[in-house]
Amino acid sequence: MSTGRTDVELDDTAPVALITGVGGQDGTYLAELLVSKGWQVHGIARPDDDGPPFLQYLDGVTVRYQDIADPVATTTAVQEIAPDYVFHLAGISSVWKSWQDPVTTTRVNGVSAAALLDACLHQQEKSGKKVMVVNASSAEIFAGSTESPQTEDTPIKPTSPYGASKALSHNLVQIYRARGLEGTNAILYNHESPRRPTTFVTRKITAAVAAIAAGKQDTLTLGDTSIRRDWGWAPDYVDAMYRMAMHGKGDDFIVATGEARSIMEFVQAAFDAVEIGDWEEFVRSDTTLSRPVDQRVSVGNPSKVRRELSWTVSRDFSALVASMTQSDSLVVRAEG
Repeated sequence: MSTGRTDVELDDTAPVALITGVGGQDGTYLAELLVSKGWQVHGIARPDDDGPPFLQYLDGVTVRYQDIADPVATTTAVQEIAPDYVFHLAGISSVWKSWQDPVTTTRVNGVSAAALLDACLHQQEKSGKKVMVVNASSAEIFAGSTESPQTEDTPIKPTSPYGASKALSHNLVQIYRARGLEGTNAILYNHESPRRPTTFVTRKITAAVAAIAAGKQDTLTLGDTSIRRDWGWAPDYVDAMYRMAMHGKGDDFIVATGEARSIMEFVQAAFDAVEIGDWEEFVRSDTTLSRPVDQRVSVGNPSKVRRELSWTVSRDFSALVASMTQSDSLVVRAEG
């Protein structure tokens, strides 16, 4: 176990949170949010992580390195931490990777949820204290649906091992909710930030555009740029999960903007952020980069989360793309 910088003094009466996947985009933003509110924050990261990429910037976070799908280790963590709130964010988040290794994807995304939910239910029954669980579900559970935009009642119909693994965790939350655990599914649509890994198309775009603007790269090569996604600002989606925890009652909520934009629109917004008007001459197409099972359009209806949790977005599409591109421009300049 290792502990992040602890410049803040912990309050024994403060809420105790456990975040799985604490070293990722959402995990670090959530940890920062909870620490700023005076919570005691514990996190779980993969044992093979050589230090989660953004953890060094967090204060007051205690981190365990373990296999989240190991039921014994997970039960031990829940018993020792005795959390009031659990945010299950850990998992393999790539559709493409899930096709390369469907077994590991199912284990990490599905089995981990079973282990964690069972540990939380037993902890709740043993302690007599409610444990609130927020699970990061995914829009990919609806990938095969013809309904658009999707709502919380849209039939689950995944088209990839990743989507199927998230559907498993989603269903498990509902099953354990029926057993008395206050579990909530945050059905997250695409959400981005400068902390998104460069293996994702959005960071691939903003990193390339920043390099092109600096004269360090000539072109940006992409697959099918007509695919449309519902993109939001990651810190806003973390705020939604916090609101779900504070809601205190298990439920399912779609977290989305309600607007779909194409990959080409994302590209144009990134070039706009660095004031390159003739951006088309820098973009190349390679059909081998396209995935044959890609859902053409994915957009969610956020009416419920807005209505019941008073959730709103703080950055629109253009602003979030600009934030990412400007951040990557700083990285390019720092690299010289």
